[in-house]
Formats: sequence, structure tokens, C-alpha cells
Amino acid sequence: MTGVPDEPPTGQRFRPAVLDAPCDLEAEQAVLGGMLLAPAGINDAERILGGGRAFYWPCHEIIYRAVLELHGVPDVRPDPIAVADHLKRSGDLEKIGGASYLHHCVQVIPTAANTEWYAAIVQRLYRLRRLVEVGVGATAAARSAEAEPEVILDRTLAALQTLVAEAAGGAAEQDLSVAGTWPAFVDELSAGHDPEALDTPWPELNAVVQFKPRELIVIGAATSTFKSMTGMNLAAHAALRRDRPVLFASTEMTRKELLARLTAAEAGVKLDHLIRRQLTENDWARIAQVSHRLQNATNFVLDDSAALTVAKIRARVRWMASQSAPPGLVVVDYVQLVSPETAPQSDTNRTQEVARISRGLKLIADEFAVPVIALGQLNRGSTGRKPLITDFKDSSQIEQDASVILLLHRKSTAHSPVTGPAADAVTLTVGKNRNGRQGHEITLHAQGEFARLRCLAAAPRTPGSVPGDTP
Repeated sequence: MTGVPDEPPTGQRFRPAVLDAPCDLEAEQAVLGGMLLAPAGINDAERILGGGRAFYWPCHEIIYRAVLELHGVPDVRPDPIAVADHLKRSGDLEKIGGASYLHHCVQVIPTAANTEWYAAIVQRLYRLRRLVEVGVGATAAARSAEAEPEVILDRTLAALQTLVAEAAGGAAEQDLSVAGTWPAFVDELSAGHDPEALDTPWPELNAVVQFKPRELIVIGAATSTFKSMTGMNLAAHAALRRDRPVLFASTEMTRKELLARLTAAEAGVKLDHLIRRQLTENDWARIAQVSHRLQNATNFVLDDSAALTVAKIRARVRWMASQSAPPGLVVVDYVQLVSPETAPQSDTNRTQEVARISRGLKLIADEFAVPVIALGQLNRGSTGRKPLITDFKDSSQIEQDASVILLLHRKSTAHSPVTGPAADAVTLTVGKNRNGRQGHEITLHAQGEFARLRCLAAAPRTPGSVPGDTP
């Protein structure tokens, strides 16, 4: 039977407050009865119900957990008498209605062989209740206007995604043992590369750094030190040369500005010509060579949403996943310009806000198993010297959340002063590297007029290649 049942027969008083949720009293009692009848029933129930949160009546969860506790004790069979004694010693016997209620549960089911069937009913109704809770919670939050619509939507979608993941996890258990994962690991070692890792456009950096799923990579730079250009170069490399879906979320520039920089780097056309819309015939010829590549970059998403928040970034990642193109890389430009989720409170300072934003980006990396590159502004005190990982503006949490930190330092030369438009030397330092060597430095050539960074010793271009193919 489903719907709102009567009280358990022993006058159980420990009932949930929600009385109109899908539930089945007899199915829950039958599960417990099967567990009390035979060890096979315990194994069947635990395989379906796990920790026991699926029970509607808290008293049933108490009994379920007690049976599991005794099931692990050598030479003890969790029958009604043993479980009653265990609950009495823990002070929970009266909460479940007394020892007679355990015997009643045994009488509900004729054989432990049906325990798995009833456990599946309990689990199904639990998921329906969770679905009701998500809907009611979203409705209540919207009616009270407790947060922005995007925040409520993101929270609701996250809850629904959790329900979907739980259902999928119950359908096929993942083998997490060393024995189960060792063969695939050996295959990767034999292949000589990690198929999930992303490289960069710069071979010298690839020797010490890879971008892997679930990692937060932070690129720090002072003002006018090419951090946005670095982020776009990395995004374009992943999207156009490694064929990975990429999300580039920018608080700095509009989509047209981003497209201009992307086109300049890929086609080798001066950025100024693109911005001012004053293209030469040679410029058009270069653009024609990369037009097909850019026209087909359907999974390279540029998000210039106003008042960008972590919730909006997460929602965009989730949308891409729903379109069968889950991001292989997310780039955020830049951390200190991302808006807080809610209006600042009187007791909240900017350091705490940036810390929450940094932590939110790390959670996105974990939730969607994707590397997230966050560009970050360094304090003005770092200007004129090599920066440190402690130089991030507004928060030290950025340093703690990151798996990899890359620091950019712009060096002027006699031929190219800092105020020059292009051809600057830029030092990129590996300030933190959780899975490799840190302190490594490489020098890049910043071609500002083409919005790209190149290795000083660039590889020779092969015949027929177009500008932008080599780092």
C-alpha cells in the first residue's frame, strides 16, 4: 500500500512531520522482517538501501542500523531477541515501540527471499520523496525571494543532478578497488600519457605541468601582464587543437572583444586592425585560412554574462553537459571580478567573498571532473619584481585551493620597454605544483599585437600550416 499509512501497531510516536509524502509502511516492515529472519536478507537490503536513509519512519532506520551493527559482530545472529537487547542497551528500544514491534515486522514477510523486492520499493518511494522535497524547496525559495533566480535554479538543478547520479550509481556499482583500477592505470603508463590530462601551447611548460580533471589551476599576474591573453591562448589550444569542449567565462571583455583576440592569435592578424575594423587584403587572406576552423568551433563557448557569479558559471557548465558537450576545460577571467552570490552582508568583507568564490570554482572542478583555470589579480606590491604565490589580491584562499599556480612576470628589454605594444619577454613561473616540480621558469615571447604568447624557440612551421598552429 502507498500513501499515508496508519501508526505502526505499537503506538509508534516517532513520526516524520511530512504526512503526504509517498511511502509504504508494509514494505518497510517487510524489509526489516527479512533482515531479522536471515543474514541473506541483511545482505540484500544493504545492497539496495545502503546506510538506511530511505526509510520514511525514523524508527525503521533505527532498527535497520542496529541490525547492520550486529551483523558485523562475530558469532552473533541479528534476530529479534538479539536486536531488542542491543537497542535496550543503546536506549533506543522504546523509540521503536518495544521488542514486540520487531516480532511484528518478522510476521509481515513469510520468507527472507523477498527482502530485495521490498527494499527496491522502499528505495523507489524515497527517491520520489526527494523529488517532492526539491520541488517544494524551490517553490518556497522563489516565493520568499530569498535569493536571485539564478541561484535558486542552480541549487535546484544541483539537487536534481544528485538524484540522477544516485539512481545511476545504484544501477551499476563502480569497482574502486586497486585490482579493478590497476589494468587501466597500466595501460596509461604503457601509452605514455594520461588521456584525461590537457597540455598547454608551450612545450617547455608541458615538461613539468599538466592540467587534470578536478584541479583548480590559478594564473596570477599584475595589471597589464597578459593574464587574459594567457587564458585565451590556453582555451583556444584545448578547443581548437585538442578538440575539447571549452567554456571561457569573462568578466573583463565582451564576446566581440574575445572573438577579436581569438581571431588575431589564430590568423596572425593585428588586433588593432580587427578592433578598428580596418582589414587589409592580406588580413582577409589570413582570416580565410582559419575561417573553417572557427566556424566549426561549436563547443568553444564564450560567456560574457553581466554580473558573473559562481552559480552562473556552474549553470553554464551544466548546460553544456546537457548538450552532450561537457567541458574539458573551464577558464574564468578573473576571480576578483566574479560577483558574490548574494548582496554583501554587513559582517562580510571582500576577503571572505573572494575566498567563497575560489572555493566555489574548486567545487565546480570536483563536481564536473574538469580542470578549471582561474585567472587572478596580484597585489600592486608585486609590480616590478617576481611575484610570489602569497601576492594574490584580497584572499589567501586562492593559494590554498589551487593544485597548480602559474605566475606571470613581465620583463622589459632595451628593445622593448614595458610601455611598448608588443614583443615583451614574459617569465612564467610554476609557483605551486601539487603533482610535480615547482619553481620552474620559462620565458615566453608576448606578441601583444597578435594577442598570443609564443615560446622563444618556436618549432619550425610545416608546409601548408597556418599562423597560430605552433606555440
